[in-house]
Amino acid sequence: MSPMPPRMIATLCCAVLLAGATVGAAQNYPKRPIRMLVGFAPGGGTDVVARILAPRLASAWGEQIVIDNRPGATGTIAAALVVRAAPDGYTLLMGHASTNTIAPALYPKLPYDSAKDFAPVTLAGSVPHLISVHPSVPVRTVKELIALAKAKPRELTTPSSGHGSMSHIAGALFMHATGTELVHVPYKGAGLSVQDLIAGHVKVSFDTTAAVMPYVKAGRLRALAAAAPKRLASLPDVPTVSEAGVRGFEMSSWYGVFAPAGTPTLLLRKIHAEVNRAQDLPEVKAQMDQLGTDRARSASPEAFAAMVKADLVRFSNVVRAAGIKIE
Repeated sequence: MSPMPPRMIATLCCAVLLAGATVGAAQNYPKRPIRMLVGFAPGGGTDVVARILAPRLASAWGEQIVIDNRPGATGTIAAALVVRAAPDGYTLLMGHASTNTIAPALYPKLPYDSAKDFAPVTLAGSVPHLISVHPSVPVRTVKELIALAKAKPRELTTPSSGHGSMSHIAGALFMHATGTELVHVPYKGAGLSVQDLIAGHVKVSFDTTAAVMPYVKAGRLRALAAAAPKRLASLPDVPTVSEAGVRGFEMSSWYGVFAPAGTPTLLLRKIHAEVNRAQDLPEVKAQMDQLGTDRARSASPEAFAAMVKADLVRFSNVVRAAGIKIE
């Protein structure tokens, strides 16, 4: 057998050293605070889920998880910061279906490639949308809402957490399905849109249960129907949208953790495992249940990546079919 060339030996040694360093980095992670970016204002569903999980991760790892809200452009401002960060696990994104799978269909000149520049880590939860109204709106059913909207076209206003957000998509699909015309009012996050909703400045919401459930429970909003396949355990008297007369209308949002592309697989698996453990904690289950959020999870980072890839295609088709455009 001929001796191995010196260059090949050097390359092999480098690979072994790199693999050892990667294993060591994963075993010792984290050694300093972790920044988790949220692309929406405080108070929205993405922010709430991040703030439920962050202290549990911090407790498990012994390092602080700093929530950094960077609202705007359907979460893409925060996403752009994450893809430019070092792929070392210390900068993460609490992503959202609208940011990671809808925005690419709406913003053809994003400063990153959503399919290539992220390392999907894990699904953090899934939440159905709820049709709700300010109490000043004189309707108690979806049929009454449709009748009012048709009698007064473009008089009812519907807020969203931004152009191309899931709440925007849900409202647009509802109008398309019912032949109604509401005025879309975009905000920089669900927290801001819900504030104006409960104040009565905007009237009809298609946002997630995570964003509006506390106000429905407090009587500050009136729930008309859940855009879910079955009634919600937290709102058993509220029908599904299909039961209310708009057949097949379902809409759910998901939240998920992302890292910059190039983050070592061992690190991704470590973060994935810890998020899954946090989701199993009784106090996390209770908080998620109160928001109407299920603890949907992915079996592995690779499984989550496959889901994101499929949703990039699916939501591109939804955006095109609904005729949604950035105004």
